[in-house]
Amino acid sequence: METKENNILNRLYFVAGCMFVFAIAVVFKLFSIQFIHGDKYRDLAEKRTVKNVVIPANRGNVYAADGSLLATSVPKYDIRFDAVTPSNKNFKAHIASLSDSLSTYFGKPSNHYQNLLGKARANKNRYFLLARNLSYSDYIRFRSFPLLNLGAFKGGLIVEQTTKREHPMGGIAQRTIGYERFDEDGNVTRPGIDGAFGIKYLRGEDGHRLKQKIGKGQWKPVADFNQVEPKDGYDVVTTIDVNIQDIAHHSLLEQLEHYKAEHGCAVVMDVKTGEVKAISNLGRNSEGKYYERLNYAVGESHEPGSTFKVMALMAALEDKVIDTSSVIDTKKGVKRFYGRNIFDSHKGGYGRISAARILEVSSNIGMATIIDEHYSGKPEKFLDRLKGWGLHKPLGVSIIGEGKPEIPEPGDKKWSRNALPSMAYGYNLSQTPLQTLAFYNAIANNGEMVKPRFLREIKEFDQEIESFEKEVLNKKICSSKTLNEIRAILKNTVIRGTGERLYSKNFSMSGKTGTAQTEYWMKDWEENKRYISSFAGYFPADNPKYSCIVVIHKPSTEKGYYGADVSGPVFKTIAQKIYTDTPIVEEINSLEVKNVVAENDFEKFYKTAQTYKTIMPKVEGMPAMDALALLENMQVDVKVRLVGSGTVKKQSIKNGIKLKKGQTIIIEAS
Repeated sequence: METKENNILNRLYFVAGCMFVFAIAVVFKLFSIQFIHGDKYRDLAEKRTVKNVVIPANRGNVYAADGSLLATSVPKYDIRFDAVTPSNKNFKAHIASLSDSLSTYFGKPSNHYQNLLGKARANKNRYFLLARNLSYSDYIRFRSFPLLNLGAFKGGLIVEQTTKREHPMGGIAQRTIGYERFDEDGNVTRPGIDGAFGIKYLRGEDGHRLKQKIGKGQWKPVADFNQVEPKDGYDVVTTIDVNIQDIAHHSLLEQLEHYKAEHGCAVVMDVKTGEVKAISNLGRNSEGKYYERLNYAVGESHEPGSTFKVMALMAALEDKVIDTSSVIDTKKGVKRFYGRNIFDSHKGGYGRISAARILEVSSNIGMATIIDEHYSGKPEKFLDRLKGWGLHKPLGVSIIGEGKPEIPEPGDKKWSRNALPSMAYGYNLSQTPLQTLAFYNAIANNGEMVKPRFLREIKEFDQEIESFEKEVLNKKICSSKTLNEIRAILKNTVIRGTGERLYSKNFSMSGKTGTAQTEYWMKDWEENKRYISSFAGYFPADNPKYSCIVVIHKPSTEKGYYGADVSGPVFKTIAQKIYTDTPIVEEINSLEVKNVVAENDFEKFYKTAQTYKTIMPKVEGMPAMDALALLENMQVDVKVRLVGSGTVKKQSIKNGIKLKKGQTIIIEAS
C-alpha cells in the first residue's frame, strides 16, 4: 500500500515538475517577445492591423486658352458606417433621425434603413456601405446627417475619397488633352497633355492616412489627425481655342462620315506663335463610329504625297538650279525613269509648262524631272537642303509619341536610282502631318519656322508658375525671293490649280493638295486601291493668321479620293468659319462702334430665344450658327443637324410645333 502511494506521489511530482518547466518556458518566451524581440513583433502586429494608405492627389485641371475647362479631377466619395463604434446611448438617440435623412435622400421608407442599421449593429458590421460615388455637395450633406455628424469616433462615420478624370467637352480633342488608359496588367498610362506634363505639373503630391484592419479583409480609416493631406497638381493652360477646336472637329467628322474613311486628322496653328489652336484626330471603330482613337497628327508618319512637292521645288529654287519660269517637258502624262513609269493624274499630260505651273497643277513628272536632272549626280546636295530645314528629325513637341520622319540616303535599303525622283513628289520618305504643317507655317510666317506649341502657362489658382513662349527652330528657311515665289504659287494653286474648286471670292487662302497611294505594295492593291488625301496651307493668303493641315486616310474611292475633293473642303470649311465667325482685324480705331443692323439682329435673336423654350421657332432666314445655338439651348433635349453653312433656307420641323425629347431637327443652310 505504501509502495502504491509512493508511485502516485512520484507521478504527481513529475507532472508538477513538467508544469514548472513549462511555466518557466512561457515566462522566458514572454520575456523574449517583450524585451528581446519586442520591436520585431510589435512591427509585425502593427503591419497586420494598421497600414499607411496613400491618398492620391488631385491632378491639376487642363484649360483652353480662354479659360474653358478641358479636363478636371472630380472627387468622389464612398460613405460607410462603423456600427460598433457609436455608444448605445448615441445609437438609440439618433438611429431614427438618421434613417429619416437616408429616406429623404434615397426615397425609400425610413423603417427600411432602421432595419438595415439595426442588423449592421447586431452583426457588428464595422464597414457598412451607406452610399457610393457621391459628389462633393452630397458628401457634405451626408456629413450633416444625425449620428454621422458626430464624426468617426462617436458617430461611426467612415469616408473614402477617390478621384475621377472628366472631360467637360466630351470627346473633342480628348486624345490631345489626355485620358486614362489601362494596359493588360492594369497599369495606367496617360497620352496627350495629361501624360506629357503629368509628372512635372499635373500630378501633385500624394498624401497618406492610417487605416486599421477590422476583420474580413476590411480596413477603416483611423482618426483624422493621422492624415497628411495631398497637395493638388498645378493647372495647365493650353493653346487650344474651343471655338476653333469645335469647328475643326465637326468639319473633319462630317467629311470622314461622308467618305467612309478609315481615319483622319486636322490641325490649326497660329502662324506667328506656333500655338496649336485646334487638333482633331478621329478614327473609326468596328461599328463605323468615329472617336479620338490615336493622335494621328503627332504620331503617324507616312508618305506625304504631293504636299511634299513644295519642299522639293523650294530646294531647287534656293539652289538656283531652276527658276519659276524654267520650262519643263512633262510629256503626255507618262515618263519613264530608270525602268519605271511615272504618271500624271491629268489624262494626256500637260506638255511643256513652267516650274511654277508644275506645282500649281501638281505634276509628278515635272517635279521628278527637275529633281532628277539637277541632283541625280549629287543627291547629297538635295538631301542636305532638306536636312538644313530639319525635315529629317522630329520637331521635339511636348506631346509624347511624336512620329519619326524618314528621309533615305545613299547606302540605305530604301535607296535606289528611283529614290530621288520618287521623293520629288512625296514618296519614298515619310513625315507626320504636324511636321508638314510646321514647314507650311514657316512659309506663311515669312520664313521663320517655329515649334508647334500646346501649352501657354502653368498656374496654381490664379498665380502663374511658368509661362511658355514661342520657340524658333529656324530663323529663315530660305531667301525672301524664294519665299515670295512659293507664296505666289500656293495662292495660284487655289485660284487656278488643283485647288481651284476651293476658291472663294469672299475670303482668300493658299495651299497645296496632296493625293498619295498607300499600301500600294500589297497584292490586293489593284482590286482595292487605297489613298491618303491631304491639304496643307494657310489663310488669309496675303497676311496669314492661321496655318492648317487636313489628312484623311483611305476614303471610299467610289466617292472620290483626291486631296481637292476629300481634304480640301474640310480646310475650306475651317478657314471660312474661322474667317467669318472670328473676323481678322488688323487695327481697331475705336471701341465705341455701334452697328444698328447687328444690334437689331441680336435683339431679334434674344427675343426669339426667350419666347421659344419648347416650341419650334422659325429659324429660316437666320444665320446658321445663330439658329444652331438657339435650338441647342432650348429646354427640350433635341438633336440638331446642320447641313451647309450661311443662312438657313429650310427647317425640317415647322415653327409652332411642340418639340419632343430626343427629336432630331435638320436645318439646311445656303
